[in-house]
Amino acid sequence: MNSSKPNEAKVFSVKEINRLVRELLEQSFPSFWISGEISNFISASSGHWYFSLKDDEAQVRCTMFKNKNMAADWTPKNGEKIEAKCFIGLYEARGEYQLNIDLIRHAGAGLLSEAFNQLKERLLKEGLFETSRKKLIPQFPKSIGVITSPTGAAIEDILTTLKRRSPHIPIFIYPSLVQGKEAPLAIVKAIETANIRMECDVLILARGGGSIEDLWAFNEEIVARAIVTSKIPTITGVGHETDTTIADFVSDLRAPTPTGAAELVTSHTVELVKTIQVYKNQLNKVMAGVIRELMQKIDYLEKRLISPRQQIQRQKEQIHQYIQRINQSMKNAMIQYRLEIDKLKVNLDHLSPHAVLSRGYSIITNVDGQIVNNVNQLKLDDKILIQLNHGQADANISDLKN
Repeated sequence: MNSSKPNEAKVFSVKEINRLVRELLEQSFPSFWISGEISNFISASSGHWYFSLKDDEAQVRCTMFKNKNMAADWTPKNGEKIEAKCFIGLYEARGEYQLNIDLIRHAGAGLLSEAFNQLKERLLKEGLFETSRKKLIPQFPKSIGVITSPTGAAIEDILTTLKRRSPHIPIFIYPSLVQGKEAPLAIVKAIETANIRMECDVLILARGGGSIEDLWAFNEEIVARAIVTSKIPTITGVGHETDTTIADFVSDLRAPTPTGAAELVTSHTVELVKTIQVYKNQLNKVMAGVIRELMQKIDYLEKRLISPRQQIQRQKEQIHQYIQRINQSMKNAMIQYRLEIDKLKVNLDHLSPHAVLSRGYSIITNVDGQIVNNVNQLKLDDKILIQLNHGQADANISDLKN
């Protein structure tokens, strides 16, 4: 008789069973999408989200870990219907299966995405996305139009940016709904109004971020065609950088955000202002140099400048010097003239009749006072006057000889 005990069935621990079930679930069910309504939502201090998804007949526990929910741009709330990409897992400690969520989106987003892609494909075939069709954005706009909600954050960001970068450019605001069923028609009317008034030479079409439903007005065909037919170039700045709408594809220029649109429309203006500032600084330096040089000249001329009183005194001194020079010149001339007179006097004295008479000669004149220097001028018994050096004498001619 065999004394060995027959093989008995393996006995599993609860932990082992839960692990086997978890592995079986994870291997059997790849990731899938599920839709439902959120309930019992909890955002734990760890950053993880815990909630249930339910429909009319059942519910399931869900977990979205921090490293996953950080990618979401919104936080779900109880009562919201969502679509979630997930895989089945099991929380071994409690033996409860759960859905581990990777991505979430608002319910109906899948249908919206399909509609988006269909419209995108149709407009692409029409050539509405072609660069050759798009209008040029003016480098230096004289005025800027803005189509957005007058109460949203987008308008504040745009106005702040435009005021900071180009405060001299006029801004015209065309208020419009940017969310909801009536928003597409409101946007179209705003574009048409801007084209009728022609107050600006470039348009900014903008709104802040949001879900695909929030931004859906910018995916409507009537909005896209209004942008295409607009005579005014249009820049779109819709949502965040990661958001892309049909309006972005057909617009003449796409900006990542409303602020980015304001920056793009003034980019050349800002560069021009910078260039002008450079020239201004250079001109200021040149002008400062010229002013310094002129100031130095003024200082030099100031040193040479004399008052009228000083000028009169200087002229008086010059006149006095001229008078002294004239007087001295006159004295010198008088002395020279006296010397000349003395010379002439001496010569004259040598030639005067008195000098001749002093040497023993005499001067004979007839009764008519004529000087007699030839005997032929006389006759016998003529009376003559004899002028001596000292005195005169009368005589009669008694004899004549040749």
